[in-house]
Amino acid sequence: MTTSAILRLENITLKFSPKAVPVIAGVTLTLASGEVLGLLGPSGCGKTTLLRIIAGFESPQTGTVEIAGRVVANKSTWIPPEQRHVGMLFQDYALFPHLSVRENIAFGLQSTKMSDRQQRVAELLDLVRLSGLEKRYPHELSGGQQQRVALARALAPQPKLLLLDEPLSNLDAQVRLSLREEVLEILKTQQISAIFVTHDQQEALAIADQVAVMQQGKLEQLGTPEAIYHQPASRFVAEFVTQANFLPARRRGNLWETEIGCFAIKEQNSNNGIHSLSSQNGYNSKVSVYSLHTDTDNGDVMIPEEDIILQPVKDGAAMIKTRRFLGSEYRYCLRTASGKKLYARTPSTISLSVGTRVKLSVIGPLRFFPYT
Repeated sequence: MTTSAILRLENITLKFSPKAVPVIAGVTLTLASGEVLGLLGPSGCGKTTLLRIIAGFESPQTGTVEIAGRVVANKSTWIPPEQRHVGMLFQDYALFPHLSVRENIAFGLQSTKMSDRQQRVAELLDLVRLSGLEKRYPHELSGGQQQRVALARALAPQPKLLLLDEPLSNLDAQVRLSLREEVLEILKTQQISAIFVTHDQQEALAIADQVAVMQQGKLEQLGTPEAIYHQPASRFVAEFVTQANFLPARRRGNLWETEIGCFAIKEQNSNNGIHSLSSQNGYNSKVSVYSLHTDTDNGDVMIPEEDIILQPVKDGAAMIKTRRFLGSEYRYCLRTASGKKLYARTPSTISLSVGTRVKLSVIGPLRFFPYT
């Protein structure tokens, strides 16, 4: 059965002046009903502006916005924000300081009967685990509790789509992690479609069914968290999302030559740019490499930190310069013979001292990016 779309954006473009560079440039995407989309990108890439277009606070010059099968913005149509059935959760919570928790949650239910309003508020207080705190005011709550109130208020009118603009960025790390899980659980149990804006890569990968990566107003890639991480479509996505090394490589016949070893290319009958790669001195003799360009002689091979295997040997090609303990793993900074820095992560059960020379082996998959 085909899942219906809760949101469709088609060729959305926005400029704040006719001669300005587009803030949003030709963005097209679809969000399935009940899914969470992580909108990821660096500051200033257009994430919040795209959210404002969906909500109706900005009007694009070109394109179509469709919510739950209804066109809310195009050349001939403009539906105001209050009629789009969209909820918003802001970074700064935006709670009314003079209203109690109960009154804040009920703010968007003014047209609802009193009995229904009271029942809805009680349901939401229980949902966000604030029962018993309904008479308190925002200044009497912790940051996490305030964000729960803001979430309950956004959910109160039962929106078709919930837009969350970096809602957890003001919280400390531990509260942020636990509240992130709570928010995701609520969205899934209530079957609420949502767009979660963040510049935190781990957050986007952890919370989203689909991830959209933006740069300079453009949509660089849209896909599952696994596809975004393991199969980045551009050098920008690879650098921004993954913790990876980029090692210069030169093509020598059927080999990619790097300073840590040579990798043999084995062409396959495939139209998706996937090739088999094996290392002459590698840990694994069959490592996949993804390359959209097989006719170039120079570029970088992307090697994720977790795909480097370290073996201490006296004449190793690299030396450990630093070691950082991260709890379940170590992160090593390595220096190659040319002076290039590489980073590797290993389980914390594997402990190598600073100054140790190591042989580097690689497991896949890898990805090749040509020089442009």
